[in-house]
Amino acid sequence: MIITLTANPSIDRTVSLTEPLQRGAVHRATAATTHPGGKGVNVSRVITSAGQRSAAVLPGNPGEPILLALSEAGIDHRGIAHPGAARVNLTVTEPDGTTTKINEPGATLPPESISALTTCLQDLATTAAWVVLSGSLPPGVPARWYAELVATLRSGRARIAVDTSDAPLLALAAEFSVAAPDLIKPNAEELGQLTGVDGRALEAAAEQGDPLPTARAARSLIDGGGPRAILATLGAAGAVLVTDEGAWYATTPPIAPRSTVGAGDSSLAGYLLADLENAGPADRLARAVAYGSAAAALPGTALPSPHHTKPEAVTVTALTPLIGNH
Repeated sequence: MIITLTANPSIDRTVSLTEPLQRGAVHRATAATTHPGGKGVNVSRVITSAGQRSAAVLPGNPGEPILLALSEAGIDHRGIAHPGAARVNLTVTEPDGTTTKINEPGATLPPESISALTTCLQDLATTAAWVVLSGSLPPGVPARWYAELVATLRSGRARIAVDTSDAPLLALAAEFSVAAPDLIKPNAEELGQLTGVDGRALEAAAEQGDPLPTARAARSLIDGGGPRAILATLGAAGAVLVTDEGAWYATTPPIAPRSTVGAGDSSLAGYLLADLENAGPADRLARAVAYGSAAAALPGTALPSPHHTKPEAVTVTALTPLIGNH
């Protein structure tokens, strides 16, 4: 069982254009889709689609559209009462795969809802393999809440993965000594936030075939007492996995991108699915990249099932001899 937390869930609406987006112009969409969203919800959608058990924990009231959408999609979930409603996020996709997102801030979450979410996670974590803390935090939630949750949950049997950015990510990193998760999944920009390195330079180097700056940045976090594993996604340039066992880089053949929505969440889900099968680190990375690539090739907010993925097409290269080991 994989438990996911989405503190700031959303109704994700995607419109697809046949021409490049122009400010101030009138565009007619060729298609529009709506799905329950938020990073943790996306991970649960992919895990469930692969036939594995997952439960999504999120703020939600009985009859609220996002909970109804999850039920209709067959996603096991736990809605925690709160005084607001799920935000609506808009994504615009262009023919070349360029994605523009407009995300609402979300409703304020009061202390009693935060406490109820924590209790729900603690209860579910007793029978879970992984707990995934994912996405932004809504107004009312302190930036260090993820760090508090990691410290609370780490004494249990479940391993903990975190995928967030900005203030919550930096607050978590500030408490790695007492709240280091088992896995984090930063993109290049987020890895840069953690290490003081230019994230754009990391991704640019990988695009030129050099993943070593990314691997060294990730290794510095692990060596400094951070997470046991870092899955750094690099967009079309693939991904790097650094663990206390070693380091690997994975790439996949070029695809025609249609939407980047959920690609990082799908990568994390692919990694966790492989872990549930006791796959080794190189195979976990290959599955992560296969799922992320498959998500980018799908339209709108569609997310991949196993039949969309081609892990056998992923090339994995060991980097351990080049950057050293823990």
